[in-house]
Amino acid sequence: MPEKDRPKMERRTFAVDSLLIEKREESQTEKIIGHAAVFDIIGDGGWFREKIAPGAFATSIGRDDVRALFNHNPDYVLGRNKAGTLLMREDEKGLLVEIDPPDTQFARDLKISISRGDITQMSFGFEILDEERKKGEGNEPDLFVLREVKLWDVSPVTFPFYQQTDVSVHSREAWAMEHRKEQVSIGIRTDLLRRELNLRRL
Repeated sequence: MPEKDRPKMERRTFAVDSLLIEKREESQTEKIIGHAAVFDIIGDGGWFREKIAPGAFATSIGRDDVRALFNHNPDYVLGRNKAGTLLMREDEKGLLVEIDPPDTQFARDLKISISRGDITQMSFGFEILDEERKKGEGNEPDLFVLREVKLWDVSPVTFPFYQQTDVSVHSREAWAMEHRKEQVSIGIRTDLLRRELNLRRL
């Protein structure tokens, strides 16, 4: 497909390793947390390869009206950033999203599917605003590096474009327990290091 004929609205789907169902203690409601995209991972689109540069979403996050959907279907709205039910930010890994899903049947079904491991990917719909094209070597397809995109939606989906990671589901209590264990481990290591330094001073 010639570059001039590439569709303006595009979608990329990731299998992610940090999609969580987190229960809020104050309200007992649940939210969906995960990465809709990851940086610097090369995806193979057949006639092209592609990766996302850090910072590609930064402007759009603060500017654009973005929805959280299921399978990119506008009939299944999970959240919206302008309504405060979708939060997004870039971290060291990629585009981190936090969705406050509605108390509807399709949203409840989706959370069950995530918990069962039936839904294991996320995706984002976007428009390319700036990209860099790198010529492929030999028979290798060209590599497109996305530098800036306009976000349209983020979605838990069924099939991935990028295949690098997977999905897990946890309650808020399990998530908090994991982090407490990590903090205890860091504390133990810090205490051991402090003791070792004290012994060296003797």
